[in-house]
Amino acid sequence: MSVKVVPIPQRNEYGALELKTYINKSTVRGFIITASLLLLFLIYHLISGSIENSANDVPLAPISQTDLINIDAPAEDLEAAPPPPAPEQIVAGPAARAGTPTPIPDAEIAPDLQDFADMDVLDRASAAGGDGVDMGDFANNIDWEGEGVKVETREAEPDPGDFIPVEKQPGMDIAELQKLVEYPKLAKEAGVEGRVIVKALIDADGKVRKTLVEYTDNSLLNQAAIDAIKNYKKFTPAIQNNKPVMVWISIPLRFKLR
Repeated sequence: MSVKVVPIPQRNEYGALELKTYINKSTVRGFIITASLLLLFLIYHLISGSIENSANDVPLAPISQTDLINIDAPAEDLEAAPPPPAPEQIVAGPAARAGTPTPIPDAEIAPDLQDFADMDVLDRASAAGGDGVDMGDFANNIDWEGEGVKVETREAEPDPGDFIPVEKQPGMDIAELQKLVEYPKLAKEAGVEGRVIVKALIDADGKVRKTLVEYTDNSLLNQAAIDAIKNYKKFTPAIQNNKPVMVWISIPLRFKLR
């Protein structure tokens, strides 16, 4: 009986153990090289920074302080006399006077009549005019306190629905007022009759300020009633605290064909 000899495989010299050993050596070698390069880089920057600092350290000349009080002034400056004071100038506003120009005949124009102020000096001029010397200031005769200004206060108009207690209502002659009514031609031709109540605002002078139609039987009669009230000149104002006041009153007018 023959025996077959099987060859035993030999171990490969390059395996997992050798790879681990090679990796460890390579890692240590790479760390050493990297650390060396970093150290060289730091040393280079330290050396270059010290060179720049030494180059900037330039010695400066010492600053000497001098007391200006102790400096002697030139003789010609001490002997020169001070300049004379400037002449006093009177500051005045524009000569033109503020206001609305009024046309007058040429024969009445005086030689010294001041022209009216234009837009350039209107805000600085006075109503009486200046003295002819304009130094850019306001006119010296402007009434700042407003003592010579008369302000007219206008009485506030009440609303038609306002209740104003008075001692005496506005007076009128209703028969005389009725005579002023002119019958509208169109209403007469159409045979329109009726009544119109007009509410009128009578001021403290007895004048009609405003009117409005409070009630009407036909709109063809409205304007005739309003015209009659406006043409009536004999209203007497209402009295409140013994003074005339402005109030609204209702005035009825009749339109009847004969």
